[in-house]
Amino acid sequence: MKKPTDIHVIGAGLAGSEAAWQAAQAGARVVIHEMRPTRETEAHQTDQCAELVCSNSFRSDDALGNAVGLLHEEMRQCGSLIMRAADANQVPAGGALAVDRDNFSAAVTAALSDHPNIELRREAIDDLPPADWQNVIVATGPLTAPALADAIRSLTDEASLAFFDAIAPIVYKDSIGFDIAWFQSRYDKVGPGGDGADYINCPLNEDEYTAFIDALLAGEKTEFKEWEKSTPYFEGCLPIEVMASRGVETLRFGPMKPVGLTDPRTGKRPHAVVQLRQDNALGTLYNMVGFQTKLKYGAQSDIIRMIPGLQNANFARLGGIHRNTFLNSPVLLDETLRLKARPALRFAGQITGVEGYLESAAIGLIAGQFAAADALGSASSSPPPTTALGALVAHITGGHIAGAKSFQPMNINFGLFPDIETPRTDETGRRLKGKEKGRARKAAMARRALADLDAWRSPVSPAQT
Repeated sequence: MKKPTDIHVIGAGLAGSEAAWQAAQAGARVVIHEMRPTRETEAHQTDQCAELVCSNSFRSDDALGNAVGLLHEEMRQCGSLIMRAADANQVPAGGALAVDRDNFSAAVTAALSDHPNIELRREAIDDLPPADWQNVIVATGPLTAPALADAIRSLTDEASLAFFDAIAPIVYKDSIGFDIAWFQSRYDKVGPGGDGADYINCPLNEDEYTAFIDALLAGEKTEFKEWEKSTPYFEGCLPIEVMASRGVETLRFGPMKPVGLTDPRTGKRPHAVVQLRQDNALGTLYNMVGFQTKLKYGAQSDIIRMIPGLQNANFARLGGIHRNTFLNSPVLLDETLRLKARPALRFAGQITGVEGYLESAAIGLIAGQFAAADALGSASSSPPPTTALGALVAHITGGHIAGAKSFQPMNINFGLFPDIETPRTDETGRRLKGKEKGRARKAAMARRALADLDAWRSPVSPAQT
């Protein structure tokens, strides 16, 4: 067996933290290079590993009915540090898995700091790593330092791809008017740590909604620099004012949809609803679901206070916007996430073109396992494409049309999985109808994924150590 070499992980976000954990658990030596607090970013507020800069939600935790929930379960089975910390620090969120962001990040930081195989260095890496670093995971995320991004670009001969991402405001609970607002999860759904009344709901009638939309469209926005004007938004995280510009009803069919909710004052469904989700374990902070925005702070606070129940809102954080960068991974990366132009560099997280906290951590998990196998001289393989983990890897390394300029960040979804025959009957033999078929198909895909993941992990996966 060859002598193990250190694995260098650049960046301690969700992907870098998970990659380091997986490699260290497999027995490899890992050095994490994290520039905070030596150098700040546009979005981070702390020096903690795996800081959540946008939402505190990891989305649906339904392993049999939702591709994100399936990804949660697969990562749990692979010994994910991110999932361990999330499960230990969850807050009520209906059918979603949401966390106390500060306690979550503190738990990840403590686990990495205490691991005997991990060294955490607080330093910036401003250029390509030294030539003697033969096993590197670049997990610098969507806010990769410009100097490092330029150095990577010099290797790839590819024009950089980028998009804007936006952050939603966070409101102090004690400033919300509960003479108007009420607690309820959509369809009263009970989720992890919740009781079916996990969201604060602020209702708008038709006139209030129309006035709100008009104010959004007229509000003063953040101005882009000239070189930023051609940068597209990620469709899964559009600012509310951009959605509003696509039509007056767009928000009512998006983050302000009222379905599954009943205003206790009227006994009826409101015209539109703004939901807020618990953001910390104390229950003192709530974030506005889907309300990422590029409005300037003054206009933002005035417009949000037009929402019934938020007239006196005090903000722990207002929304913002930042530029994200990602690779044209189907062209630039091989099947083990290595840069074809320099195989010593492996990439993980959002910079590879996945979108979402868990998707980023999932690519970190696989990158950590690949890197550990290289360091220890052991065999490795990508998870089967029938699994959520494998579907993500397959998409960014070959599932998209190679060379296409349309490559965009992608959340996990069942559309990335190989197809499966839709069950025609349930377990009792009753014939399925309508939406039941879709649910049964997703459940069949999820069960196949978990079985295939178990078979993949059993013989060689370092996550078993």
